[in-house]
Amino acid sequence: MTAALAGFAGPEFERFGAASGVSHRRLALPLERYGELSSFTEANDVYLDVALELGERALLSALDAAGLEPAEVDIIFSTTVTGLAVPTLEARLAARVGLRPDVKRVPLFGLGCVAGAAGLARMHDYLRAFPGHVAALLAVELCSLTIQRNDNSVANLVASSLFGDGAGAVIATGGERSTAGPTVLATRSHLYPDTEDVMGWHIGTDGFRIILSADVATVAEKYLGEDVRQFLADYGLEPSDVTSWICHPGGPRVIEAVENGLDLSANALDHTRKSLRDNGNLSSVSVLDVLRETLADPPPPGSVGLMMAMGPAFCSELVLLRW
Repeated sequence: MTAALAGFAGPEFERFGAASGVSHRRLALPLERYGELSSFTEANDVYLDVALELGERALLSALDAAGLEPAEVDIIFSTTVTGLAVPTLEARLAARVGLRPDVKRVPLFGLGCVAGAAGLARMHDYLRAFPGHVAALLAVELCSLTIQRNDNSVANLVASSLFGDGAGAVIATGGERSTAGPTVLATRSHLYPDTEDVMGWHIGTDGFRIILSADVATVAEKYLGEDVRQFLADYGLEPSDVTSWICHPGGPRVIEAVENGLDLSANALDHTRKSLRDNGNLSSVSVLDVLRETLADPPPPGSVGLMMAMGPAFCSELVLLRW
């Protein structure tokens, strides 16, 4: 993709691509189709078609892995920040995949990269109140459809070299039902002061124009380490007790900032780096991909894990797990 898009920004784009830590990305469309998209309307129409296809596959695959039928889902959370749809994605998919007519729906928009962890946390909140229920989280992001080909700003070049497309889903059950995988012990959300302009969208005629400050890594290193330590301490833990770090792969500098802020070992974020290398930054989907990698080689039973992500506002979401 980097080579194919080099024409819109020249050598500068190739330089950012080489430093992105990304080796492979999957895209919503064949490369030649992107040049044919002449408006936000066209790009958003493509978003809706592809998002529904990927979302259906992700949701049904997750339900199959959990040994559950779509009609057993009591509530579905959906998250996206790369396209607009009303009715929302989970509503359009409900009958298509076989969800019940009385399924509760919670569409989330605007959380961006933090939304995978935030969605998991909100499922946990709900299941504490309804321990016999089944919850689903669906995340779909088609970042390639937001690329601004006429914007040569550093923010757009960095984003265009970093972000990819994908979808993921998680099924969670309350404490009254048997389940596989980790148990959520606790969650925490945190908004940071005076950081609204660090990351986000400027939405206009041309669609989604990226707001991405060079301060993202600085903010992560400044706040996240102390947040994590305080969160763990509230449950009698410290970073050395955590055996699995499920961290959103924001980019090479952000990953390094997390490592520095928490004094992590050199291999603690291997799954995070692998996700970035193999897929790019998938916004809300990425931390779910890191969770998938972790589940494929699960930590010892009884050990502690921590999911963490940061995103627009600027904010963080922490999810404490026990395997």
